[in-house]
Amino acid sequence: MQDPQDHASASASSDPLKDSAPVDSVWSRQTLERLAFANLNEQKTARRWKVGLRMAWLVFLAVVFWHLFSYGSPSSNPSLPHTAMVSIVGEIGSETEASAENVMSSMRLALEDSGSQALVLLINSPGGSPVQAGLINDEIVRLRALHNKPIYAVVEESCASAAYYIAAAADQIYVDKASIVGSIGVLMDGFGFTELMNKLGVERRLMTAGANKGFLDPFSPQTEPQRKHAQAMLDQIHTQFIEVVKKGRGDRLKETPEMFSGLFWSGQQAVDLGLADSLGSLDGVAREVVKAPDVIDYTQRENVAERLVKRFGAAVGEGSVRALRHSTGLR
Repeated sequence: MQDPQDHASASASSDPLKDSAPVDSVWSRQTLERLAFANLNEQKTARRWKVGLRMAWLVFLAVVFWHLFSYGSPSSNPSLPHTAMVSIVGEIGSETEASAENVMSSMRLALEDSGSQALVLLINSPGGSPVQAGLINDEIVRLRALHNKPIYAVVEESCASAAYYIAAAADQIYVDKASIVGSIGVLMDGFGFTELMNKLGVERRLMTAGANKGFLDPFSPQTEPQRKHAQAMLDQIHTQFIEVVKKGRGDRLKETPEMFSGLFWSGQQAVDLGLADSLGSLDGVAREVVKAPDVIDYTQRENVAERLVKRFGAAVGEGSVRALRHSTGLR
């Protein structure tokens, strides 16, 4: 006879599938729950991106419309007689607000207005690119002849180097007695670290196609022929600068040996040397010289809306790429 205890033990271990069934059921349920939650999270993320992109486009369009309808027409009635003003502030360069493109388009807008009696260039700049200054100088000469309107330069804190290159084309230059004026010269600056590298035991490995391709490299020695080449180029640009100043100022210049040496002077000294015509301010010139005290600013500037539009376009593009990657499972 079989022992009842053995029979119970055999019965308990005779069907292992029944024992594992609850475990399999729990695992399946948990897996399905995880998949469901993952799917829900994916859908939520996709919805967020859609809503975010729609909001982004709405903001973008709002900024564009704001820019289009608020961008820079003069606040006063342009049909009334007035003094037109264009600011030249900060460094003069192709990527700055005082670029030739911005200044020339502003000058054209000002002089084409039938109500403008004269144009005042309000200058506060330490200088910058001789190329940009030369373009503006040539445009001043062209526009004055085209519109037959006087063009004056009024200096605030400084009018040096390339800024004076521009002012020299004006009919008259007005300064404050403490303004900084002049610096009629050209420079090319840089650093050389060859001795320091030798002391540190650092080897410079520079490969070029062309014997002089790397002559401005700060880690390579400068040869005498290279130095002479750079100096000749600077001397030529300096000569062009001097010719522009002499042509613009004419007999008013009281030339001295230091005038074209790169030195600068106070506004009062500039008047004494003939680099400027008189002491004066924007309001004073508009009131006393132009005889049109109402001043209208025609300066074209990159406003906040423009900057937002440019940055926003890049941001929306990047966000779209991220959304596309996320929706397709790419990382």
